[in-house]
Amino acid sequence: MSQTIQELLGDEAKGLFEHECKTIDRGHLHLPGPDFLERIVCGTDRNQRVINSLARLFEHGRLAGTGYVSILPVDQGIEHSAGASFAPNPDYFDPENIVRLAIEGGCNAVASTVGVLGAVSRKYAHRIPFLVKVNHNELLSYPNTFDQVMFASVDRAYDLGAVAVGATIYFGSEQSRQQLVEVAEAFEHAHELGMATVLWCYLRNPAFKADKDYHTSADLTGQANHLGVTIQADIIKQKLPTNNGGYPALKFGKTSPLVYEKLTTDHPIDLCRYQVANCYMGRAGLINSGGASSGASDLAEAVKTAVVNKRAGGTGLISGRKAFQRPMNEGVELLNRIQDVYLDDSITVA
Repeated sequence: MSQTIQELLGDEAKGLFEHECKTIDRGHLHLPGPDFLERIVCGTDRNQRVINSLARLFEHGRLAGTGYVSILPVDQGIEHSAGASFAPNPDYFDPENIVRLAIEGGCNAVASTVGVLGAVSRKYAHRIPFLVKVNHNELLSYPNTFDQVMFASVDRAYDLGAVAVGATIYFGSEQSRQQLVEVAEAFEHAHELGMATVLWCYLRNPAFKADKDYHTSADLTGQANHLGVTIQADIIKQKLPTNNGGYPALKFGKTSPLVYEKLTTDHPIDLCRYQVANCYMGRAGLINSGGASSGASDLAEAVKTAVVNKRAGGTGLISGRKAFQRPMNEGVELLNRIQDVYLDDSITVA
């Protein structure tokens, strides 16, 4: 194991690397690997063009051939405003620098808006897989609402050479049912055209904050994942779980006490394992998000998230602000350290 990874994790290293998962056994999971497409995806109803697109995604960058992915997402210019996103490093107002960071950082793909990727598609779409995010929450309407609006069509993403489309559903919001309909239709069309699909399965509802913030509880995010794979997302993007017990705390919906007594513990790897289980036991890959930039601790936080995701049975990491809100050489270094976790054979699935 890389000494750098151990040093970054510090006192947490032992608890993460030596943990044995006694909730959902790894033998029940469909784990990432070089043969994942042949072993899992080729048995589905996906057409050959979708499989080709997924193959291009899995065979690019430093993680090519491993079954794991590292994706750079930069749609924050819309979701969090361009100022909030790019003021720390104004170079990334320029779409070309976003794509360059993904290439130099060894990523499997770059995920961004149709505007960003369309601005440089003729120059770069053949050099790195494009993932076009087709819906966004523009956050300039007042008051803000938890809604996602279609900014681009699936056909437009196809025309600029994308191998995949991405979308967000705000599960729990008043608009979530309409978003489900829109995204399901978009994903069906994307598959018809031969593109893969990635779903941001986020929770959004003020009522999900009670004694603690349950937007990242394992039980609620797990159910969001399960809804996402139900509309045939090939890859699920989810925040790393930080707690559990959202259903009983908020006193709504239906669950089982076995979720908390047998299928999860308080350990972060076990909580993430429950997220993987809800992705059809790993038939759809789970990629966890890297989260907001917090400065000097970004590298350690990103590596920890990668270790938890990998040991839980996940498929990789999608990290944006931690990488692009700093000089490019430092962003490349951060992305490479994340990838090193997945390249390290001594870091195994728990």
